[in-house]
Amino acid sequence: MKLTALFTAVALVTTAAAAPALAATVCNRYCDGRDPGLATADRVPVSGSLYGRVFKVHVNDTDAMAWASIESGAAGDEVWLDRSFDGGQSWADGSKLGDTTIPAGSAGWRTAQFNVDDWGSTGVGALRACGKAGDRPEIACTAWTRSNWNAWDRRTSAATALMMRFDRSTGLFDHNGWWTGANALTSVINNIQRSGMNSYQYAIASTYDKQVNAAQGQFRNEYLDDTGWWGLAWVAAYDLTGDSRYLNTARADADWMYSYWDTKCGGGVWWNTARTAKNAIPNSLFIQLNAALSRRIAGDTVYRQRALADWAWFQSTGMLNSSNLVNDGVNLSTCKNNGDVTWTYNQGVLINALVELNRLTGDAGLITTARRIGDAMTTSGYLSPGGILREPNEPDACSGDGVSFKGAAIRGLGVLNSATGGAYNTYLQRNADSAYANDRDSIDAYGSHWAGPFRGTNHSCQHSALDLLNAAP
Repeated sequence: MKLTALFTAVALVTTAAAAPALAATVCNRYCDGRDPGLATADRVPVSGSLYGRVFKVHVNDTDAMAWASIESGAAGDEVWLDRSFDGGQSWADGSKLGDTTIPAGSAGWRTAQFNVDDWGSTGVGALRACGKAGDRPEIACTAWTRSNWNAWDRRTSAATALMMRFDRSTGLFDHNGWWTGANALTSVINNIQRSGMNSYQYAIASTYDKQVNAAQGQFRNEYLDDTGWWGLAWVAAYDLTGDSRYLNTARADADWMYSYWDTKCGGGVWWNTARTAKNAIPNSLFIQLNAALSRRIAGDTVYRQRALADWAWFQSTGMLNSSNLVNDGVNLSTCKNNGDVTWTYNQGVLINALVELNRLTGDAGLITTARRIGDAMTTSGYLSPGGILREPNEPDACSGDGVSFKGAAIRGLGVLNSATGGAYNTYLQRNADSAYANDRDSIDAYGSHWAGPFRGTNHSCQHSALDLLNAAP
């Protein structure tokens, strides 16, 4: 088993880059520029080499700082740190920190210490060491790394890597992720609940304040499943914070979805406001959201009846097929299962909905049905080849909507696992161990293939892995 790019990855640039912008000084416990001789810890997680020179990042986990060193060099050789606040996508804001050269008579040198994060402005950072020989233009850089601050185990490390991709200017992830951003925020909230690490709770209010008036307002837009994802995110935010504005927004989202319920094919909510399709995913989200609201609103009967009505309609369509897997949607001509793809999230979101409906009604049959779906999903050679969850047509690159699907799928299975006393512990642990060993880079960013290999990351792949680690025992 291989952990991608942990110790030896080197980025090689054949010509020197343009002069970087001056980095702003960051002050946390200490300010940038602190003497490495004062460090009380020295861990070397990444290194690289070029023309015999060895470049290393030294991490002071005690103070959440780091410095770069160059060894086996000569006078005039150069070394510095790059600092990124977006998971290594860019580093102009903190480039060439501590840039220094080996003095005459020495074979090695080091930079000063620099902070990994910027706590004052909620910048979640990573650092790498770069350098060059004094008589050559090529540059080599190590892989990115960071301290174990807010990253003391698998779950918190994955949450921190996800928060590296949180855009502080928009309150979304990777600049403009919309429904995938709702899933990413949900995974962060669930991580706070699971790990007890509250450092990233600020993301909840930041997202809400910056985006509450976007589109149709209150996180509503022309796609009813998008609205459902956001409604559930705000239920989770309400559970964590007790702030009633989040519950009110979740109610507005559920009401918006209900306004697109009609009698075509006997009921169900449409996928979009253009009324072009009735699918499993918006209706599963609708069941879960309404059941969740009913449980949280004293004396409610309205949301309860909506959840029950949609589940009755869902069963009548046959979207839950004879193999206990959920197909994509309804054929509008026959009003029956369209036989389309059994995406992973179609399974997990309905499971989550049924568990929530069981909590509301006490109907044990709902857990029995959820178990049938969970068993089918985890034993299917199509969805779980070799016992590892895999999306149909899963891409190598973390791009497109589909790389978010497994997160919602495994989140639902994790909820069912808790409701059944650990019935899926073995499956969840197997998947978590595989992803950790085979689909992870040096800053605990994850890719799309939990069986490996790692091919890159984005916030959708990352939240899916975080959902997995949150769910695993």
